[in-house]
Amino acid sequence: MNSLKLSVAGAILLAATNTIASAETTGPNGETATPTSVVVVSDEHVEAVKAMGYSAALLWHDQSDFVNAVTAGASDEFGRLGIEVVAVTSAGFDAAKQRSDIETAMTKEPDIILSLPLDPVTSAAAFEEAKEAGVALSFLSNLPSGYEHPADYAAIVTDDLFQMGKQAADALAASMGNEGSVGWVYHDATYYVTNQRDNAFKTTIENDYPNISIVAEQGISDPARAEEIANAMLLKNPDIGGIYVTWAGPAEGVLAALRANGNDTTKIVTLDLSEPIALDMVRGGNVAAIVADEAYELGRAMAASAVLDLLGKDVPAFVVAPAITVTADNVVEGWNTSLHIDAPSSLTSN
Repeated sequence: MNSLKLSVAGAILLAATNTIASAETTGPNGETATPTSVVVVSDEHVEAVKAMGYSAALLWHDQSDFVNAVTAGASDEFGRLGIEVVAVTSAGFDAAKQRSDIETAMTKEPDIILSLPLDPVTSAAAFEEAKEAGVALSFLSNLPSGYEHPADYAAIVTDDLFQMGKQAADALAASMGNEGSVGWVYHDATYYVTNQRDNAFKTTIENDYPNISIVAEQGISDPARAEEIANAMLLKNPDIGGIYVTWAGPAEGVLAALRANGNDTTKIVTLDLSEPIALDMVRGGNVAAIVADEAYELGRAMAASAVLDLLGKDVPAFVVAPAITVTADNVVEGWNTSLHIDAPSSLTSN
């Protein structure tokens, strides 16, 4: 999920997070996960919702294929329900810009706001006017400090974080014949999204693959250091069979290191779709698989959760979308399932 770019920008750091992987995904405050498939505005409510004349604002953190897919999922759901989208904005990872976007959107009196709060502390104040006005708030992956469910927001919607890490471990193990040594490049920051994904990978390898050993561990906060980190890892472990990388940005640096070392055998598995990483994968290079979220489904569920909140229905506090493993064999289908767009032509012409 491109929420990882937020971590790169230093925009999101959540404190008091349990980074020990469990057998399931939990929310930033330990909330139990509910699958997005449960959060549905049924057909019997469509006409009633249309009659209310609701409107919505989509106030995003950035512009990307990921955000476009979330927007498409939300917009399609709002279209089904006759809800007008009155604003779509991008804060460019700037918390002050996000606050300005909220203030501007509120002049249009939306009934619903979908957003990813860029910073828990500053976002708490930024969304206060909307909260006090009774706007149904559905948040992507993050939560303003002090906000309580269900009084202050409809839901947090994010990825099935444990499954993303587990599927990454399963894919890397399969590419290595379920034996050998691996390196673990994890996100060196306190952020529950990446922490759960990374630790789920490690836990799965340790618990499910007795013939695979994690021989090197290195945290990373700056993707620009990925190639340097990988070179050091390879120097100490020249026969390493695979490397897990916390997301696709730094995975590009790890791939560059393998290529510079003439290494065409060490496998890479990472998270979140990336054309350069996928291109190496479809060409039979080092990349074995990419695990992605269903971004379009995230948007649909965010929209549905907000509408259900307006209808006075019970909405789960923490909702997660499925994870999918994308390989060279299913890259076209995987791209469409995740982002609801065609895979780049570079990936289909090889």
